[in-house]
Amino acid sequence: MLVADGATGTMLQEMGLEAGTAPEIWILEQPDRIRALHQAYVEAGVDLILTCTFGGSRLRLASHDLADRVIEINRRAAQLARQVAASASPSNGTRTIFVGGDMGPTGHLLKPLGDISHDEVTAAYAEQATGLAEGGADLLIIETMSDLGEALAAIDGARRATDLPIICTFSFDTHGRTMMGLKPETVAQEIWPRVEGVGANCGRDPAEYIDLVHAMRQAAPEAILWAKPNAGLPHLVDDHVEYDATPETMSQIAPHLRDSGAQVIGGCCGTTPAHLAAMAAALRGQRPVAAEKEEE
Repeated sequence: MLVADGATGTMLQEMGLEAGTAPEIWILEQPDRIRALHQAYVEAGVDLILTCTFGGSRLRLASHDLADRVIEINRRAAQLARQVAASASPSNGTRTIFVGGDMGPTGHLLKPLGDISHDEVTAAYAEQATGLAEGGADLLIIETMSDLGEALAAIDGARRATDLPIICTFSFDTHGRTMMGLKPETVAQEIWPRVEGVGANCGRDPAEYIDLVHAMRQAAPEAILWAKPNAGLPHLVDDHVEYDATPETMSQIAPHLRDSGAQVIGGCCGTTPAHLAAMAAALRGQRPVAAEKEEE
Protein backbone atom coordinates (compact mmCIF):
# COMPACT_ATOMS: atom_id res chain seq x y z
CA MET A 1 0.00 0.00 0.00
CA LEU A 2 1.60 3.27 -1.11
CA VAL A 3 0.57 6.87 -0.55
CA ALA A 4 1.41 9.07 -3.54
CA ASP A 5 1.87 12.83 -3.39
CA GLY A 6 -0.65 15.56 -4.18
CA ALA A 7 -0.94 18.45 -6.61
CA THR A 8 2.05 19.95 -8.39
CA GLY A 9 0.68 22.70 -10.61
CA THR A 10 -1.71 24.27 -8.12
CA MET A 11 0.90 24.06 -5.37
CA LEU A 12 3.56 25.75 -7.50
CA GLN A 13 1.09 28.52 -8.29
CA GLU A 14 0.65 29.01 -4.54
CA MET A 15 4.45 29.28 -4.37
CA GLY A 16 4.52 32.06 -6.96
CA LEU A 17 4.42 30.39 -10.39
CA GLU A 18 2.66 32.84 -12.70
CA ALA A 19 -0.45 31.72 -14.57
CA GLY A 20 0.44 30.57 -18.07
CA THR A 21 4.01 29.73 -17.13
CA ALA A 22 5.01 26.11 -17.67
CA PRO A 23 5.89 24.48 -14.33
CA GLU A 24 8.76 22.75 -16.12
CA ILE A 25 10.52 26.10 -16.45
CA TRP A 26 11.03 26.10 -12.68
CA ILE A 27 12.98 22.86 -12.99
CA LEU A 28 15.66 24.93 -14.69
CA GLU A 29 15.18 28.31 -13.01
CA GLN A 30 13.84 27.53 -9.51
CA PRO A 31 15.08 24.02 -8.60
CA ASP A 32 15.05 24.79 -4.87
CA ARG A 33 11.31 25.42 -5.00
CA ILE A 34 10.72 22.14 -6.81
CA ARG A 35 12.75 20.33 -4.16
CA ALA A 36 10.84 22.17 -1.43
CA LEU A 37 7.52 20.92 -2.80
CA HIS A 38 8.78 17.33 -2.93
CA GLN A 39 10.12 17.70 0.61
CA ALA A 40 6.78 19.00 1.89
CA TYR A 41 5.03 15.90 0.59
CA VAL A 42 7.66 13.57 2.03
CA GLU A 43 7.25 15.25 5.41
CA ALA A 44 3.49 14.76 5.06
CA GLY A 45 4.12 11.01 4.98
CA VAL A 46 3.88 10.02 1.32
CA ASP A 47 5.79 7.09 -0.16
CA LEU A 48 5.90 8.23 -3.78
CA ILE A 49 6.64 11.63 -5.31
CA LEU A 50 6.02 12.57 -8.94
CA THR A 51 8.38 14.64 -11.05
CA CYS A 52 7.33 18.11 -12.21
CA THR A 53 7.05 16.99 -15.84
CA PHE A 54 3.32 16.70 -16.58
CA GLY A 55 3.84 18.88 -19.66
CA GLY A 56 7.38 17.70 -20.30
CA SER A 57 6.96 16.24 -23.78
CA ARG A 58 8.32 17.87 -26.91
CA LEU A 59 4.78 18.52 -28.09
CA ARG A 60 3.91 20.51 -24.96
CA LEU A 61 7.26 22.23 -24.41
CA ALA A 62 7.32 23.54 -28.00
CA SER A 63 4.84 26.28 -27.06
CA HIS A 64 7.40 27.55 -24.53
CA ASP A 65 10.36 27.32 -26.94
CA LEU A 66 11.80 24.41 -24.94
CA ALA A 67 11.36 21.55 -27.40
CA ASP A 68 15.12 21.18 -27.79
CA ARG A 69 15.59 20.70 -24.02
CA VAL A 70 13.25 17.76 -23.40
CA ILE A 71 15.89 15.30 -22.24
CA GLU A 72 17.60 17.91 -20.07
CA ILE A 73 14.37 19.03 -18.38
CA ASN A 74 13.09 15.54 -17.67
CA ARG A 75 16.45 14.25 -16.50
CA ARG A 76 16.87 17.21 -14.18
CA ALA A 77 13.33 16.86 -12.80
CA ALA A 78 13.94 13.22 -11.91
CA GLN A 79 17.28 14.13 -10.33
CA LEU A 80 15.62 16.77 -8.12
CA ALA A 81 13.01 14.30 -6.92
CA ARG A 82 15.66 11.63 -6.48
CA GLN A 83 17.71 13.95 -4.26
CA VAL A 84 14.76 14.50 -1.93
CA ALA A 85 13.87 10.81 -1.93
CA ALA A 86 17.44 9.81 -1.11
CA SER A 87 17.75 12.29 1.75
CA ALA A 88 14.45 11.10 3.23
CA SER A 89 15.23 7.39 3.07
CA PRO A 90 17.12 6.20 6.18
CA SER A 91 20.18 4.06 5.82
CA ASN A 92 18.46 1.14 7.56
CA GLY A 93 15.84 1.04 4.79
CA THR A 94 12.79 1.29 7.04
CA ARG A 95 11.18 3.77 4.66
CA THR A 96 11.76 4.06 0.94
CA ILE A 97 10.55 7.02 -1.09
CA PHE A 98 9.87 6.17 -4.72
CA VAL A 99 10.12 8.58 -7.65
CA GLY A 100 7.52 8.45 -10.40
CA GLY A 101 8.35 10.04 -13.75
CA ASP A 102 5.23 12.00 -14.67
CA MET A 103 4.00 12.19 -18.29
CA GLY A 104 0.75 13.98 -19.12
CA PRO A 105 -1.23 14.28 -22.36
CA THR A 106 0.33 15.98 -25.38
CA GLY A 107 -2.57 18.38 -25.91
CA HIS A 108 -3.09 17.04 -29.45
CA LEU A 109 -5.71 14.75 -30.94
CA LEU A 110 -4.44 11.82 -32.95
CA LYS A 111 -5.36 11.38 -36.60
CA PRO A 112 -7.97 11.12 -38.07
CA LEU A 113 -9.62 13.35 -35.44
CA GLY A 114 -6.54 15.53 -35.03
CA ASP A 115 -3.32 16.58 -36.66
CA ILE A 116 -0.76 14.18 -35.24
CA SER A 117 0.12 10.55 -35.91
CA HIS A 118 0.58 7.62 -33.55
CA ASP A 119 4.26 7.45 -34.48
CA GLU A 120 4.83 11.14 -33.65
CA VAL A 121 3.20 10.75 -30.25
CA THR A 122 5.12 7.55 -29.58
CA ALA A 123 8.41 9.29 -30.38
CA ALA A 124 7.55 12.22 -28.09
CA TYR A 125 6.84 9.96 -25.13
CA ALA A 126 9.93 7.85 -25.82
CA GLU A 127 12.07 10.98 -25.67
CA GLN A 128 10.49 12.12 -22.40
CA ALA A 129 10.75 8.67 -20.84
CA THR A 130 14.44 8.55 -21.75
CA GLY A 131 15.15 11.70 -19.76
CA LEU A 132 13.13 10.54 -16.76
CA ALA A 133 14.89 7.16 -16.72
CA GLU A 134 18.32 8.79 -17.01
CA GLY A 135 17.46 11.02 -14.05
CA GLY A 136 16.66 8.09 -11.78
CA ALA A 137 12.89 7.57 -11.86
CA ASP A 138 11.72 4.28 -10.35
CA LEU A 139 8.61 4.04 -12.51
CA LEU A 140 6.71 6.03 -15.13
CA ILE A 141 3.25 7.53 -14.64
CA ILE A 142 1.24 8.25 -17.80
CA GLU A 143 -1.64 10.28 -16.40
CA THR A 144 -4.81 12.27 -17.13
CA MET A 145 -5.46 10.38 -20.35
CA SER A 146 -8.82 10.57 -22.09
CA ASP A 147 -8.06 8.96 -25.46
CA LEU A 148 -7.14 5.29 -25.67
CA GLY A 149 -5.06 5.86 -28.81
CA GLU A 150 -2.86 8.44 -27.11
CA ALA A 151 -2.49 6.24 -24.05
CA LEU A 152 -1.37 3.29 -26.17
CA ALA A 153 1.09 5.51 -28.05
CA ALA A 154 2.48 6.76 -24.74
CA ILE A 155 2.91 3.20 -23.50
CA ASP A 156 4.61 2.20 -26.74
CA GLY A 157 6.99 5.14 -26.42
CA ALA A 158 7.82 4.42 -22.80
CA ARG A 159 8.46 0.75 -23.57
CA ARG A 160 10.72 1.74 -26.45
CA ALA A 161 12.83 3.90 -24.14
CA THR A 162 13.03 1.93 -20.90
CA ASP A 163 11.96 -1.18 -19.03
CA LEU A 164 10.74 0.77 -15.98
CA PRO A 165 7.30 -0.20 -14.61
CA ILE A 166 4.45 1.86 -16.06
CA ILE A 167 1.19 3.06 -14.52
CA CYS A 168 -1.40 4.55 -16.89
CA THR A 169 -4.31 6.57 -15.50
CA PHE A 170 -7.33 8.25 -17.05
CA SER A 171 -9.52 11.17 -16.03
CA PHE A 172 -13.28 10.59 -15.77
CA ASP A 173 -16.24 12.98 -15.58
CA THR A 174 -19.32 12.78 -13.34
CA HIS A 175 -20.87 10.23 -15.71
CA GLY A 176 -17.94 7.87 -15.22
CA ARG A 177 -16.49 8.37 -18.70
CA THR A 178 -13.42 10.05 -20.12
CA MET A 179 -13.74 13.05 -22.44
CA MET A 180 -13.61 10.56 -25.32
CA GLY A 181 -16.41 8.47 -23.82
CA LEU A 182 -14.40 5.61 -22.33
CA LYS A 183 -15.65 3.76 -19.25
CA PRO A 184 -13.22 2.68 -16.50
CA GLU A 185 -13.78 -1.02 -17.18
CA THR A 186 -13.04 -0.49 -20.89
CA VAL A 187 -9.83 1.35 -20.07
CA ALA A 188 -8.70 -1.36 -17.66
CA GLN A 189 -9.42 -4.15 -20.15
CA GLU A 190 -7.62 -2.40 -23.02
CA ILE A 191 -4.59 -1.20 -21.05
CA TRP A 192 -3.96 -4.23 -18.86
CA PRO A 193 -1.66 -6.16 -19.11
CA ARG A 194 0.36 -3.79 -21.32
CA VAL A 195 1.33 -1.94 -18.14
CA GLU A 196 1.88 -2.81 -14.49
CA GLY A 197 -0.97 -0.66 -13.24
CA VAL A 198 -4.07 1.32 -14.25
CA GLY A 199 -6.13 3.92 -12.50
CA ALA A 200 -7.79 7.31 -12.37
CA ASN A 201 -6.66 10.82 -11.54
CA CYS A 202 -8.00 14.38 -11.57
CA GLY A 203 -11.81 14.47 -11.98
CA ARG A 204 -14.45 16.41 -10.07
CA ASP A 205 -15.75 14.61 -6.98
CA PRO A 206 -13.26 12.42 -5.05
CA ALA A 207 -16.11 10.23 -3.75
CA GLU A 208 -16.80 9.11 -7.33
CA TYR A 209 -13.43 7.39 -7.38
CA ILE A 210 -14.72 4.62 -5.15
CA ASP A 211 -16.91 3.25 -7.96
CA LEU A 212 -14.27 3.98 -10.61
CA VAL A 213 -11.66 1.93 -8.78
CA HIS A 214 -14.14 -0.87 -8.13
CA ALA A 215 -15.02 -1.07 -11.85
CA MET A 216 -11.35 -1.27 -12.77
CA ARG A 217 -10.73 -3.94 -10.16
CA GLN A 218 -13.52 -6.07 -11.64
CA ALA A 219 -12.11 -5.67 -15.16
CA ALA A 220 -8.41 -6.13 -14.29
CA PRO A 221 -8.18 -7.97 -10.94
CA GLU A 222 -4.41 -8.48 -11.13
CA ALA A 223 -3.45 -4.90 -12.03
CA ILE A 224 -1.97 -2.44 -9.55
CA LEU A 225 -4.73 0.16 -9.09
CA TRP A 226 -3.99 3.86 -8.75
CA ALA A 227 -6.36 6.56 -7.40
CA LYS A 228 -5.36 10.22 -7.32
CA PRO A 229 -8.51 12.40 -7.18
CA ASN A 230 -8.78 16.17 -7.12
CA ALA A 231 -9.78 17.93 -3.91
CA GLY A 232 -13.18 18.53 -5.49
CA LEU A 233 -13.86 21.53 -7.72
CA PRO A 234 -12.08 24.90 -7.67
CA HIS A 235 -13.92 28.09 -6.69
CA LEU A 236 -12.74 31.69 -6.80
CA VAL A 237 -12.98 33.18 -3.30
CA ASP A 238 -11.70 36.77 -2.88
CA ASP A 239 -9.32 36.42 -5.85
CA HIS A 240 -8.04 33.15 -4.41
CA VAL A 241 -8.82 29.67 -5.73
CA GLU A 242 -10.13 27.21 -3.16
CA TYR A 243 -11.17 23.58 -3.61
CA ASP A 244 -14.21 21.84 -2.14
CA ALA A 245 -12.61 18.92 -0.32
CA THR A 246 -10.86 19.57 2.98
CA PRO A 247 -8.06 17.38 4.37
CA GLU A 248 -10.68 15.76 6.63
CA THR A 249 -12.87 14.95 3.62
CA MET A 250 -9.99 13.34 1.76
CA SER A 251 -8.96 11.37 4.84
CA GLN A 252 -12.46 9.93 5.04
CA ILE A 253 -12.46 8.92 1.38
CA ALA A 254 -8.98 7.34 1.36
CA PRO A 255 -9.92 4.16 3.29
CA HIS A 256 -12.90 3.64 0.96
CA LEU A 257 -10.57 3.84 -2.03
CA ARG A 258 -8.43 1.21 -0.38
CA ASP A 259 -11.49 -0.98 0.24
CA SER A 260 -12.40 -0.68 -3.46
CA GLY A 261 -9.00 -2.10 -4.39
CA ALA A 262 -6.67 0.87 -4.83
CA GLN A 263 -3.08 0.08 -3.92
CA VAL A 264 -1.62 3.53 -4.62
CA ILE A 265 -3.63 6.48 -3.29
CA GLY A 266 -2.80 10.17 -3.53
CA GLY A 267 -4.24 13.48 -4.67
CA CYS A 268 -4.39 15.63 -7.79
CA CYS A 269 -5.40 19.28 -8.35
CA GLY A 270 -6.03 21.24 -5.19
CA THR A 271 -4.57 18.68 -2.80
CA THR A 272 -1.86 20.02 -0.50
CA PRO A 273 0.63 18.48 1.93
CA ALA A 274 -2.07 18.94 4.59
CA HIS A 275 -4.48 16.82 2.54
CA LEU A 276 -1.85 14.13 2.03
CA ALA A 277 -0.85 14.11 5.69
CA ALA A 278 -4.48 13.43 6.61
CA MET A 279 -4.79 10.71 3.96
CA ALA A 280 -1.51 9.07 4.99
CA ALA A 281 -2.66 9.01 8.61
CA ALA A 282 -5.95 7.39 7.60
CA LEU A 283 -4.14 4.70 5.60
CA ARG A 284 -1.31 4.05 8.02
CA GLY A 285 -0.99 0.36 8.78
CA GLN A 286 -3.44 -0.62 6.04
CA ARG A 287 -2.67 -3.33 3.51
CA PRO A 288 -4.04 -3.62 -0.04
CA VAL A 289 -7.26 -5.58 -0.39
CA ALA A 290 -5.52 -7.81 -2.96
CA ALA A 291 -2.91 -8.84 -0.38
CA GLU A 292 -5.56 -9.72 2.17
CA LYS A 293 -7.48 -11.85 -0.34
CA GLU A 294 -4.32 -13.78 -1.23
CA GLU A 295 -3.98 -14.82 2.41
CA GLU A 296 -7.58 -16.03 2.73
